[in-house]
Order: sequence, then C-alpha cells, then structure tokens
Amino acid sequence: MKIYGLVGTSGTGKSYRAGGIASNKGISYIIDDGLLIKGTRILAGTSAKKEKTRLAAIRRALFMDPGHAAQVMEALQSENPSSILILGTSIPMIEKIVQRLQLPSVEEIIRIEDIASHREISLALRQRREQGKHIIPVPTFEVRKDFSGFFIDPLRIFRVRGKGRQIVTLEKTVVRPTYSYFGRFYIADSAIESIAVYCAQDIPGVHKVQKCEINSQEDGISIDLDITVVYGYQIHIVLEQIQKRVADDVGYATGLNILTVNAAAKRVVLPKNTQ
Repeated sequence: MKIYGLVGTSGTGKSYRAGGIASNKGISYIIDDGLLIKGTRILAGTSAKKEKTRLAAIRRALFMDPGHAAQVMEALQSENPSSILILGTSIPMIEKIVQRLQLPSVEEIIRIEDIASHREISLALRQRREQGKHIIPVPTFEVRKDFSGFFIDPLRIFRVRGKGRQIVTLEKTVVRPTYSYFGRFYIADSAIESIAVYCAQDIPGVHKVQKCEINSQEDGISIDLDITVVYGYQIHIVLEQIQKRVADDVGYATGLNILTVNAAAKRVVLPKNTQ
C-alpha cells in the first residue's frame, strides 16, 4: 500500500484539488477531514466539518476518537487499497493520521504550492476567511443527509485530460460549517413553512394551501401539505409538481435535507370559486 500526502495550510484548496491529484496518480482512495472517500462515495468516517468548534474539528480530522478510527480502519481492511491520498495541514498531521489508522509510512509528499499558483491559493484563503467555504471532494447527494442544517452547494468542475482531450467531470460539495461563522444561526419552522406555502401556491392548479406542517428529524425534515386544487387540472400532476418544487426550493433556500414532501389534495373548487 502506497501512502501519498497532500500538505497545505487550512483554506489553501487541498480538498478542492484532491480529486484531480488522485485521478492523475491513479489513486482511488482519499482520507480528508475524518472521511474515507472512494471515487465519488464516502465509505466510512465522520466529517470534521460537522463539528461545532475548530478544536473539535481538528480532533475529528486526526481520528482522536477510538470508535471513529476503528470504523475507518475496518473499511480500509475490507477495501485493501493499493494507494491512499491523505490530506493534512502539515507533515506531522499526516503522520499522526497514519499512526492512528495503522497505515504504512508516507512515501510521497505533495505540497499545495507545487500544484497551485500563489493567486489561486490567495483566492482560496480569501473565500475561506470571508465566506467560510469548505470543500468535500464528493457529489452533494453523498453529503446532504449527513449535513442537514448546514449550507451546502454543488460544485461541478470540467477539465481536459490527456492527448485525446478527454473531458473529465469532478463533482464536489461546498460546505459552510457552523464554526465558520460568528455565532450560531437558526431557521424556525415558521420560516420553512412560509417558503413551502409560497412555492406550492405558485403551481398552476393550486387554489390554496390549507395546512403546512414541518416534521424535524435528526437527518432532515419532512413537509406535509394539504392542498385545495382547482377543478379541471390533473390532480396527480399538480401534486407531483408541488413535491418537486417544494423539495428543490426549500432545500436550496435553507440548506436542509428534505426527506419527504407529502402533498394531499383535500378539496377541489370550481374555477368560478377561485376569484
């Protein structure tokens, strides 16, 4: 098993560039911020970006929790990878991760300054400082469930590789952890209800939203809507449009993981009664 290390201070763009480095070197496995990643999937671990403080995030990234380390070690034993890319803010940090996960010694160190320009590093640092943007090198659908309540956005990068000019797509997720902000933020159920009602009432064929309920769970929220539909519209089409619109818009506006949107047609009114 060959161990590579990617070193750079926090916020310089390591996670952003990790997928490209792994692809170029034929590495299928990445260890980043407490996660074991294979290709576009998270295999094991808990992201340090979920922690509420920077100190807790550092401990998570170093696999200081025995249960966390054991989970990743078990996955590594099962996968038996030929090579792994480990991301860290320093060589000692990478060596500490190697020690905690009982991996072979690091054979090659790649420094962020060797693969990114001074301008690119400065831009990444400014985005981290001003916007609190962190990158997880996997698609958004992989992290949305575990990051309910965080602000997340998808990021798709296209680049050209090789003599044949092959276009390669790298999907990543932009995460803004709570510890990147000054203080905490809360989104009340009433605010979520207002967004859901507005979206539903904007669908053609909806006369009125009679009721909207938000059910919060550990991994996301469920939204229940009772609808009055205008006669003449295909009810099942109207309800499907409500489900998609509400799920997309509420998820985008709040960053919450939308588990389900349940829309029920409770009444039908004639067009003349909609005036």
